[in-house]
Amino acid sequence: MKIINKAAAIGLGLALMGSSAFAQSLADARKAIDAEQFQKAKSMLKNLVSTQSTKGENYFYLGWVYIKQDYVDSAKATFQKGIAADANSALNYVGLGVAAHLDKDAAGTTSNFSQAIAKAGKDTKPYVYMGKGYLLPVGGAANPTQADAQAALDILNKGIEAAFVRDRKHKNDPASSTDPEIYMTMGEADRILLKSNDAYTNFSTAQTLDPKSPNVYVALGVLWKYADNFDDAEKQFQQAINLDPNYGPAYREWAETDYRWAQSDPSKADAKIKEAVQQYQKYLSLTDTSPESEMRYADFLINAGDYKTLQQVATDLSKTAGSNLRAYRYIMYSAVENKDYSAAVAAGNTWITKADPKRVIPLDYIYLGRAQLGMNDSTGVATLKKALSLDSTRTQVYGEIANFYYAQKKWGLAGDAFATYIAKGGRKVTLNDYFREAYSYFRASSLMAKPDTVMLNKADSALSYVQHKMQNPPPVIIITRAEVNDAKDIDRNNIKGLGKPYYEQFLAMMTDPSQFTADDKKNYVEACDYLGNYYYYKEKDVAKATDYYTKAHNVDPTDKISSDFLKRKPGAKSM
Repeated sequence: MKIINKAAAIGLGLALMGSSAFAQSLADARKAIDAEQFQKAKSMLKNLVSTQSTKGENYFYLGWVYIKQDYVDSAKATFQKGIAADANSALNYVGLGVAAHLDKDAAGTTSNFSQAIAKAGKDTKPYVYMGKGYLLPVGGAANPTQADAQAALDILNKGIEAAFVRDRKHKNDPASSTDPEIYMTMGEADRILLKSNDAYTNFSTAQTLDPKSPNVYVALGVLWKYADNFDDAEKQFQQAINLDPNYGPAYREWAETDYRWAQSDPSKADAKIKEAVQQYQKYLSLTDTSPESEMRYADFLINAGDYKTLQQVATDLSKTAGSNLRAYRYIMYSAVENKDYSAAVAAGNTWITKADPKRVIPLDYIYLGRAQLGMNDSTGVATLKKALSLDSTRTQVYGEIANFYYAQKKWGLAGDAFATYIAKGGRKVTLNDYFREAYSYFRASSLMAKPDTVMLNKADSALSYVQHKMQNPPPVIIITRAEVNDAKDIDRNNIKGLGKPYYEQFLAMMTDPSQFTADDKKNYVEACDYLGNYYYYKEKDVAKATDYYTKAHNVDPTDKISSDFLKRKPGAKSM
């Protein structure tokens, strides 16, 4: 019996040692994930999956690394293996729900999260990662939506309720949990919802529960960053580094804070940009030397608006074996901003044709369309319309289409495009857009065999709007309106003088010929000749006609209309 008990004790000791080794290894892997050392974490977790193949957690955290690296299909396959290994693994159902969320599969998200909740019992971690999943940007967006942030808060509150049920010592405080990750994630959701006070409270609670965690200080620093309190933000990042000098995210957020600081304070711009580069280089040195870490650098560059560096980094990434196709998206974006349109088109076509269709977003079509238009390729219009069919809120695209047609002098198309933009663009629409609509319709009509009164009326309406919205409209508005109304006077044998009040208004604005530009002179002579003709042929008032012709001739002695009239001795019966 003693021998049996001794053997059992040895077996129990070995089991405990194995459990301790597993827990420590998993803890190390999770620490690596938190430090954004994804390659290191992936290597550790693959080993755990191999040596501890029945542990569902191993698969989940490996899948979570794939999620963080934007390999959603690999993540789904890993979560499914985790469920096969442990059918009761709530976390792997969470993982499938997160993957469905990133694929914009609302039904799949709800179904998998429901199964996770049913299996979670009193464990709060599944709730934490459901919350984290909702806070991942979807479809290439820079940030999660406010709706997703609210969904994260809702699910996290359910996690707190689960913690209350589990831990009876908090029965008098149902809003309590001992898991700092819940409060960290709630704080992130609050920050996205612009609830800064709530975010600060939740981060502070997490800090109380885990005072030695550097990620809380980083979160507080980010909160101060978005409040443009850069000094206090830096203090928080320094606190994180004091706790762990090798905690990479602190350097990354510090770098992004420096860029924001540089943009808000030109006097410190050079120093802060230099510091930002140094901080980001430190971040890269502490994370993986891998295409994924370079992709995170690309994310930083696009947020910082450094498109010159981004194009080079993304181009180098695209040449790396097994690189993430997303590098081509970044080449396209940066090349458009750098006006390298041919490179942008090539990269954009590669991205859109080779990437999983679920990963292609409306902004990709917008940038490809811009690149095509930059090469004067009218197929860019169809590409931009494709973007609008996917996201009708991108109303500035209507303006881009309109401006392309305007630059191409495709006047009818430009007029219609500006009319559409004005109808849908909201506050983005400017008075210049109304003027361009008017000018486009006017020019389109002028090219027709017979003036198009519908176009001319649209042009006059747009100019009228501009004129009434401007306290002192510039002369070009008035002269254009005069020309439009003159064109509406279709019966040239019996003109009504529709342009007369606007030509008179224009001349009243042009009081000093010595200050005229070349265009001013041309328009002044046009106005004088029109009024001269009106008074001579319509009103039979030779004196007024002569006065206007003389003004035209004085400004431009080469003007044929006024010169011919004055040569014919106005007032003679033969006239």
